[in-house]
Amino acid sequence: MNHDHLRILVEIAQQGSFSSVAKLHDLDPSSVSRMVQSVERELGVRLFQRSTRHVALTEAGNAYLTRVSYLLEELDSASEALKSLEQHPAGTLRVTASVAFGQTCLVPLMPEFASLYPDILMELIFTDANLDMVSDRIDLALRLSPRMAQDMVRVKWFNASYKLCASPGYLIRHGAIRKPSDLIDHRCVLFGHPHPQSNWLVHCSSGAIENVSVPAAMTASNGLAQRELALAGVGPALMPTWLSASNIASGQLVDILPDYTITPGDFEGAAWLLYPSRTFLPAKTRAIVDFLLSRTQPQWIAAQRPSTANRSST
Repeated sequence: MNHDHLRILVEIAQQGSFSSVAKLHDLDPSSVSRMVQSVERELGVRLFQRSTRHVALTEAGNAYLTRVSYLLEELDSASEALKSLEQHPAGTLRVTASVAFGQTCLVPLMPEFASLYPDILMELIFTDANLDMVSDRIDLALRLSPRMAQDMVRVKWFNASYKLCASPGYLIRHGAIRKPSDLIDHRCVLFGHPHPQSNWLVHCSSGAIENVSVPAAMTASNGLAQRELALAGVGPALMPTWLSASNIASGQLVDILPDYTITPGDFEGAAWLLYPSRTFLPAKTRAIVDFLLSRTQPQWIAAQRPSTANRSST
């Protein structure tokens, strides 16, 4: 049933006149009369008794339009609530990220976001499995992998770099690592499951990229576990700067080859914000996207590759 037609029926019942309602909507009275007849045929009942001077509701018309009037008010109320929700960031916001990335990069920002948007209920879903954004009702996903859904909107949050790290104790026990080829004599803590990242790319000052295959001491499917194993001295680990920078700064880990740029074989080089569509983007999603794009930590951002002069001077 056409909602506009129902509104006109309610107005006729309230004003008791076809012509006044037609004038209100800038319609011909005969078109209003035909519309009423069409609705009556569809319902199979007579809604109005007509005479040359008066229009009155039938018993069936009164029962029907009383309920219709209430439903139209509820529909208007729902529409206004929806407009308010879309204009003002509110409601439940489901955000997913890997465990390590979410814990390290997202959680520290959440107190500020919560204070800015108290009407948004955050649901942080940290998992190393890639959830289906539609079936799992995900509003925003934070991703590092190059294997991202092609039908999602992707916005780069920040560039990412990697550091080859080891604990000071490990280097005392096993000796210094001075160049990438030395890694063949060291068993490393690798990230990834079921396919550990054992092939690393070394970016040379000449512009060439060398492939180094490293032996494994242990693998971890979670970045936090990989970092804990490196801190415990199990072996060197290639970790993103956002995960390792604080431990390097504190001296718990050593940046082994600072004059080289080393990346995993499937290096993406960035953190991305993914959401399903730009069309009718909810205010709550726009709020979190804009907030995150305006907040990055210096240690997360990829440093420029060391210059040739810097390399030769060390």
